[in-house]
Amino acid sequence: MRFHSRNKRIKGYITPDEIFLDSKNLPEFNTQQFEGRLEKAIPKKSIFFLGTFFLFCSLLFLYQLGNLQIIKGEAYFKKSENNTLMKQPIFADRGLIYDRNDVLLSWNTWDSADLDKFSSPVRTYISDSGFGLLLGYVSSPAKDSSGRYWQDSFIGKDGIEKSYNTNLTGKNGVRITETDVKGVIQSENIVTPPVAGENIKLSIDSRIQKKMYESISSMANNASFSGGAGVLMDIKTGEIIAITSYPEYNSNVLSKGEDKKTINNYFSDKRKVFLNRAVSGLYTPGSIVKPFLGYGALSLDVITPSKQIFSNGSISIPNPYFPEKKSVFKDHGSFGYVDMRKAIAISSDVYFYEIGGGFESQKGLGIINIDKYAKLFGLAEKTGIDVGNEKGGIVPTPEWKSKTFKGDAWRIGDTYNTAIGQYGFQVTPLSMTRAIAGIASMGIIPTPHIRLADEAFNSKVTTIPIDQDKMRVIHEGMRMAVTEGTATALNLSTVKVAAKSGTAQIGLGNTNTNSWIIGFFPYDNPKYSFAILMERGPKIASGNATRVMSEIIDYISIYIPEYLK
Repeated sequence: MRFHSRNKRIKGYITPDEIFLDSKNLPEFNTQQFEGRLEKAIPKKSIFFLGTFFLFCSLLFLYQLGNLQIIKGEAYFKKSENNTLMKQPIFADRGLIYDRNDVLLSWNTWDSADLDKFSSPVRTYISDSGFGLLLGYVSSPAKDSSGRYWQDSFIGKDGIEKSYNTNLTGKNGVRITETDVKGVIQSENIVTPPVAGENIKLSIDSRIQKKMYESISSMANNASFSGGAGVLMDIKTGEIIAITSYPEYNSNVLSKGEDKKTINNYFSDKRKVFLNRAVSGLYTPGSIVKPFLGYGALSLDVITPSKQIFSNGSISIPNPYFPEKKSVFKDHGSFGYVDMRKAIAISSDVYFYEIGGGFESQKGLGIINIDKYAKLFGLAEKTGIDVGNEKGGIVPTPEWKSKTFKGDAWRIGDTYNTAIGQYGFQVTPLSMTRAIAGIASMGIIPTPHIRLADEAFNSKVTTIPIDQDKMRVIHEGMRMAVTEGTATALNLSTVKVAAKSGTAQIGLGNTNTNSWIIGFFPYDNPKYSFAILMERGPKIASGNATRVMSEIIDYISIYIPEYLK
């Protein structure tokens, strides 16, 4: 009874079967995963440290994200543009330039200190003087501040480099580089190999070119000329053997562009260093026009070869502005009676005044025919040479005077002055070289060219009708100029030369002169024509161009005698 009464005070009654059932895993806990087990709670201290760690990592991540996206975002964005692949050029070799004897005149070099095997080469030129304006120079490939090439090829800027730029320029190759954001190359592949430019062989003989320049520059310095130019041409093919201009620039200096002082001096030099006088320089010809007008007078029967004209030093005609006074046209001497041959040999102005414009009983060509025969031989026209910036000249005419001097009338005195190559007459040394070739070859006038064996130019020949008997008179007069006239400095034992000298008065008050010599050799079988100009020298330096050509032919006869055979 007592047992029963105590159990009644217990709130819940536990039966024996419940005790046995409680010993089994009736809810089917996965005991391998610790289900159904009573675990001890994690301490608050551990939770605090773990939370602090994750908070620190989150803050560090947010800081780095802000640094990359905001602070350095723009910089990395620019780098990311080239982050994977970059297209870069592999520079093609520019074509080489040789003279007619395979002497290298222009080539490519690489800076040995530059470890980048894909860097652009440096255009290099022969160190001898006399080649600057002939070869020209180039503008080289250039990078911007980020290392990208904004100009990825050479560009010819003058001379042969410019005229044959398309031929000389190769085709760049392409390489693809993979880089990371720091610019470090991860991989590199050549997609397209480069193709070299075309090599070019010139008709120039570098030995004669060098000598011609040395002789012209020496004469200019010693006799106070401001400049000079010279041309030697094969009259059968039109190949230019030498063509030079003084002063000149150094092609290496301009192509590299590093010597700023020298380059600035080129631009400030009053002698016009960048002017190729042989091709682009226009000069008063003076008496070198006389063979051409002499042939015109013979052709039109204005005069016969043997008729003599008396030269006592001048002729006078009424002054158109003051009839009571006389206009006097002077000669450079009193020569007595002269015929065509002697007039050319001694360069009588009086003779050419009279056959040019007429005087008393002697009829003249007149300005229309002077213009006709000057242009027949191309005296004042472009020759069509294969270098740029060639200039055409001027033959004074009434139309030219009217335009130039605002309607001023043409007068007989203008015809006289034009007949001796003065007044407004303008020619280039190259045009005179070509014109005298027409006299030497009896009317076959080639097109000058500097590239060797260029059939496109060899076939460009102008043939003019020539009376050979009358032209022989001109030849004989030019030969007499060498043997006993104004060009005796060319009376050499090694080769017979025919020539015509000229002295053109220039400057205010005719205080200066241009000294000229044109001609051809060998006399009996003409092969080469030439022209030498010495620019703006003193009046007493009239024969200096002849001495320059004499030095050149002497050099040829000693060191390259095959030219004289």
